[in-house]
Amino acid sequence: MLNPKLKLNPKLFNTDVEEVPIRKGFGQGLVISGEQNKNVVALCADLTESTQMHLFKEKFPERFIEVGVAEQNLVTVASGMSAVGKIPFCSSYAMFSPGRNWEQIRTTIAYNDRKVVIVGSHAGISVGPDGGTHQAIEDIALMRVISNMNVISPCDAIEAKKATIALAKNFTSDEKRPAYLRLVREKTSIITTEETPFEIGKAQIFWMPDIGLAQVGIIVTGALTHRALLAAKELENEKNIKIKVMNLSSIKPIDVETIVALAKETKAIVTVEEHQTMGGMGSAVAEVLVENYPVPIEFIGIKDKFGQSGTPDELIEHYGMGKEAIKEAVLKVLKRKN
Repeated sequence: MLNPKLKLNPKLFNTDVEEVPIRKGFGQGLVISGEQNKNVVALCADLTESTQMHLFKEKFPERFIEVGVAEQNLVTVASGMSAVGKIPFCSSYAMFSPGRNWEQIRTTIAYNDRKVVIVGSHAGISVGPDGGTHQAIEDIALMRVISNMNVISPCDAIEAKKATIALAKNFTSDEKRPAYLRLVREKTSIITTEETPFEIGKAQIFWMPDIGLAQVGIIVTGALTHRALLAAKELENEKNIKIKVMNLSSIKPIDVETIVALAKETKAIVTVEEHQTMGGMGSAVAEVLVENYPVPIEFIGIKDKFGQSGTPDELIEHYGMGKEAIKEAVLKVLKRKN
């Protein structure tokens, strides 16, 4: 069942569930952050509407900077603005930022302790027809390996809005770190509601058995969360397999306590992400468990390959990240557990 404490979308499993691009939630959250704090500024690299920064530009034109097709300039200018007390959000496609400007992010922002949010839009293979050159499937690995850098991957538009607001507020608190916010282009099902809690560094159990302990834990991040929930629901109905599904939107800082608790309960984990299985969220989970409570793990993601052109759904299925692939991984890890 859906975790009643989290007040998730009651229409989540309906065929007509609302679908909204995750990036739209970022645009809305950026406007709210701008209203709450006059130091919030936005910078973009010639992709204002695609990244949904046009909403902020329309409301606060004097606080919006268009740097043009110059992603290295994008983050260095943002770093400078942070140095004089601004709270910069800089956005481009994830293939270009952090893909093209990683060294500037590492040295100019993270090494110098600048409080900047790098927003990587159109991440993952679901960019679709744009093809392998424009499908950022390494960005989580690139960013989580940088010291002093948080990594957030929201599951839907509502969570993206909350994450954006939380990141802006984070820069006014004692815990000040730069962050990477990962967004996708395609519409995704609305899973959460305005009442669903969100906190940087905390994971949440979205799906759980009605009674008793779970046999498998699915840990998912980002746009594949709805597919993971569908897989868990179907396996419960078809095979009476009890599953917990964890939404791990905060990849760094990572919620060690909740991940270890899930592993201790289930003794078997499946990780699900629209990213390379090497170095991504699944690797982060494995690092936690190998130090604290080793259990069998199956990894759903892209297996050491580049992307290609196709529709988003075709590509998700082709690379083994669809609902049926998740169900197969659950059955496989159960056999390893026993």
